[in-house]
Amino acid sequence: MKLRTRVLAVSAALLVPGTALSACAGTADNSTSANGNDAVTLSLVAYSTPQAAYEALIAAYQKTDGGKNVKFTQSYGASGDQSRAVASGLKADIVAFSLEPDITRLVTAKLVDASWNSDQYKGMITDSVAVIGTRKGNPKHLKTWDDIAKPGVQVLTPNPFTSGGAKWNILAGYGAKSSKGKDAAAGAAYLDALFKNVPVQDSSGRASLQTFTSGKGDAFISYENEALFAQKNGQAIDYTVPDDTILIENPIAVTTNSAHPAEAKAFLDWLHTPAAQKIYAENGYRPVVKDAGGPSFPNPSGLFTIQDLGGWSKVNKELFDPGNSVMASIEQKLGISTSAAPSPAASK
Repeated sequence: MKLRTRVLAVSAALLVPGTALSACAGTADNSTSANGNDAVTLSLVAYSTPQAAYEALIAAYQKTDGGKNVKFTQSYGASGDQSRAVASGLKADIVAFSLEPDITRLVTAKLVDASWNSDQYKGMITDSVAVIGTRKGNPKHLKTWDDIAKPGVQVLTPNPFTSGGAKWNILAGYGAKSSKGKDAAAGAAYLDALFKNVPVQDSSGRASLQTFTSGKGDAFISYENEALFAQKNGQAIDYTVPDDTILIENPIAVTTNSAHPAEAKAFLDWLHTPAAQKIYAENGYRPVVKDAGGPSFPNPSGLFTIQDLGGWSKVNKELFDPGNSVMASIEQKLGISTSAAPSPAASK
């Protein structure tokens, strides 16, 4: 079985065929608005999957009194890649990533204040859960974590050393099969079996979904919102929310070197309003604000959190350290790179 890893630029291309995705949108100039107030341009750097949501949110915000003089540039890509790019100098006023460690990297670099998660939402802007996606009608009857680890099943999930979404995917299956981390050996054995079924590891969740909708694989692991996004865009897929799955929590923060910190903070505050949270919900994300409205979401009976697994420091060390961890060992056996910018892997 051939294995390969795809690499996307920081500003990734959209996954669903027939739908173009731009890396940057908006204007980059600061000018004077028609009413005489100074207009400002905010740079949003985000992970790949919520582009449609942010385009809708920005359009809605610009219709408010607080947003009518605010323009935006937008950059989307794999969460880890985006975080590393900002740490290396990519301009950002607001960063919205897949998982907390990608913000922590910027806290360490003094680019995000250490108090970023001190609000009532603990720095999070949306939630989701990990799901199992399949072809329309689920012809191979793949509904459980055990189903997708059976020999002969092809499963798509991104490379966890570039993609935040991939880490969530892995933690969902690992947590379910390890009794929330209590039996680490069982969880590691499950991941070893699962990744023997992964023919392609793209660099982001959005790219992985594109590969699936292009015809590769029997199933994919992803955010619930990604599956809903694909369905909304006419893709012939179904998905199952496993009884035991992980709560995905997505962070957001204003950078310390923002040229317009007040405007950036105002936008972040607006994103926590019911009106904005409803737009997130309409794009498949679970709101962090209660009673925001929009569609309802199922409540898995065995839902668990990253804290149930010991927190990010423990999980990153044991599962995702690029030199010595469960996933490093699995990837090395498969010939897949564990570096931040993976290169195509050799055949087995």
